[in-house]
Amino acid sequence: MTGSLGAMSRDEAKRAVVDAGGRATESVSAQTTFLVAGEKAGSKLAKAEKLGVPILDEARFLRVLTGSEPLPAR
Repeated sequence: MTGSLGAMSRDEAKRAVVDAGGRATESVSAQTTFLVAGEKAGSKLAKAEKLGVPILDEARFLRVLTGSEPLPAR
């Protein structure tokens, strides 16, 4: 995750990812499934764009978490 989220704290978002069976990391790499970009996203956003990592806004992230939208394809 990069930037701030409105619906939850970053810690809550990380816990939600882990609870859903995912892994929340502090860095972006070519193996990153997707990046959640909130308000005032930082350098992770530029790195994700460069690596072709799918970028989700908060609304789409929440839909993925609830299962109403599938994980983005690479």
